[in-house]
Amino acid sequence: MRLHWLDRPAPYLPVWQAMQDFTESRQADTPDELWLVEHAPVYTLGQAGLESHILNPHGIPVVHCNRGGQVTYHGPGQVVLYTLVDLRRRGMFVRDFVALLEQSVLDVLADLGVPSACRKPGAPGIYVPQSALAQGRQGGALAKIAALGIKVRRGCAYHGVALNVGMDLSPFSGINPCGYAGLQTVDLQACGVRAGLTDVGDRLARHFSAAWETAGR
Repeated sequence: MRLHWLDRPAPYLPVWQAMQDFTESRQADTPDELWLVEHAPVYTLGQAGLESHILNPHGIPVVHCNRGGQVTYHGPGQVVLYTLVDLRRRGMFVRDFVALLEQSVLDVLADLGVPSACRKPGAPGIYVPQSALAQGRQGGALAKIAALGIKVRRGCAYHGVALNVGMDLSPFSGINPCGYAGLQTVDLQACGVRAGLTDVGDRLARHFSAAWETAGR
């Protein structure tokens, strides 16, 4: 599996177009690739996304893309792992691939001292309980730290997962994150973790690669 760090911060549209071009041109024996990137500020609205979930973009561009899911924000301080992989060749179902992506994030968070991170039934992505935040809030409410969305074309997946590392979280207030009104969005910094974006991205790619190599076999 080939790993590439893209130039940062990267505008969203050229990267999205490059993912589509790669997927359309790949052959049965084309090696899978992982792309790591930090995007310039952008809101992306999924294929079935509702405009009503964009509350106030404050001048941040909005891009309608072809991944699954609703609206999310990408920007500096967030690492995105794009997974350009052949599911059909691996013999993997989409639901299992989503679970693998989520587990890769959970493994990274456990490495970095956030073992309480979890999934939320019916809401793809990774969440942390209020009690895991550095300010020590109590309660059972969950805050989102990683969002995911994929597109499958001819048995091959692209798009991927975005993990908030240390970023300006205020743009999330301009949307209903992932279609959920009032959903709190946090980053590793809010969990008391000081980590470099490159280190977190490399960890995420390593965990995903290791799981991918053994999956579907």
